Amino acid sequence: MYYDNLTLLTDLYELTMMQGYHETGLSNHQVVFDLYYRKNPSGNGYAIAAGLAQAIDYIANLHFAPQDLAYLESLGQFTPSFLEYLRHFQFSGDIYAIPEGTVVFPGEPLLRVHAPIIEAQLLETALLNIINHQSLIATKAARVVWAAAGDAVIEMGLRRAQGPDAGIYGARAAIIGGCQSTSNVLAGQMFQVPVRGTHAHSWVMSFSDELTAFREYVKIFPNACTLLVDTYDTLKSGVPNAIQVFREIKESGKPLRSYGIRLDSGDFAYLSKKARKMLDDAGFTDAVISASSDLDENIITTLKLQGAKISLWGVGTNLITSMDCPAFGGIYKLAAEEGPDGRLEPKIKLSENPEKVTNPGVKKIFRLYDTATGKIKADLIALADETIDTAKPLTIFDPLATWKRMTLQPGAFTVRELLAPVFLQGRQVYQSPATMDIRAYCQQELNTLWDEHKRLVNPQILPVDLSQKLYDLKQRMIQEIRGE
Repeated sequence: MYYDNLTLLTDLYELTMMQGYHETGLSNHQVVFDLYYRKNPSGNGYAIAAGLAQAIDYIANLHFAPQDLAYLESLGQFTPSFLEYLRHFQFSGDIYAIPEGTVVFPGEPLLRVHAPIIEAQLLETALLNIINHQSLIATKAARVVWAAAGDAVIEMGLRRAQGPDAGIYGARAAIIGGCQSTSNVLAGQMFQVPVRGTHAHSWVMSFSDELTAFREYVKIFPNACTLLVDTYDTLKSGVPNAIQVFREIKESGKPLRSYGIRLDSGDFAYLSKKARKMLDDAGFTDAVISASSDLDENIITTLKLQGAKISLWGVGTNLITSMDCPAFGGIYKLAAEEGPDGRLEPKIKLSENPEKVTNPGVKKIFRLYDTATGKIKADLIALADETIDTAKPLTIFDPLATWKRMTLQPGAFTVRELLAPVFLQGRQVYQSPATMDIRAYCQQELNTLWDEHKRLVNPQILPVDLSQKLYDLKQRMIQEIRGE
């Protein structure tokens, strides 16, 4: 919003490493990096991949403008030859990615970057910034929408987001995750998604009395008359006055479309049940009761258990900030590099923490579906040259607890590769769908999960296994490094 391009949206050490590669003659050294995450956010059983469209825009527009080069020169850390290299910088590599809206799991490469190391290194920070944020909010939104159990959810957190960009792209991600609409008008314009809103307490307080405020609002917006009823007294004033206005419209012969009330404070379970009875007794059985005010998936679940009569949920702060889990935790790790013979050789990072040991080599992801149900059976991370013959039995196993095995019989499973080409030799070959189309695709993806995987608490964890070939390579490299 405040910049011509995002090229300098990076950590300084990316640029200092780039200069190091340039000065030591490694600029054209080919490498492969994987962008993935280790742990599902919010204790969830899955995540939603999001942010690819903005990542594509970032890469397509990478260039060091004159003012960028002048700034870097002023830091006194970069050589004239390196700055001259940056003047002509352009991404020339390959990128494969999982499409936005796809259900994903820890350890799976959401993006795979194959490029000269000087180029691949620059992408790290910005790609993580973009993918981490939107995947986090899309996943949070999917949890909220799951809790709403078929009710509509409006994203309305702009005023609480951590800045304009977080509000705009967070709204986009929330739509992908399943929200029906957003209160964010700029997001609506930018991404062609539905926008929705009512009025604030200040509208009611600006008139001599509540009834007049409601009458004037409905006069201006007769086809979108949702009235905020808790400014003074929800049950003694707000709901009766709303009913009076609805009755006046009905008696005038005008149709009532998209109408109802909004609760923004108080005991939503109690108030909504009382309000529902009042509306029904007055003949307004199709009036919608909506609610807002620091809602999240846990509160919505609890309210539904209490029989709350709410069918439209406005969720703001806790969604747009993912308050219970404010970071996605995606990482960007070297998986392969050019060897002396020019071929890519696998690389591995070891750690005392098993979950931090990386999977080496150039990889792909196979998603295995149960033929009878269409549900996901497991994901299999494999090396890029591997294939699966669905005419033969396939045995997969947990890479940490190898005794946990499952054999899929021919005809009982289907296979889909998840990574799709996005850039090839620096040329964009992938066109991002419209945001609402990504949302529809995401809903289809969520339908491939069993309900056990979508539980908000203690979900069943879907297997993400390694192919036998990748598992053997990983074990061999660990043993070699440890001198065993």
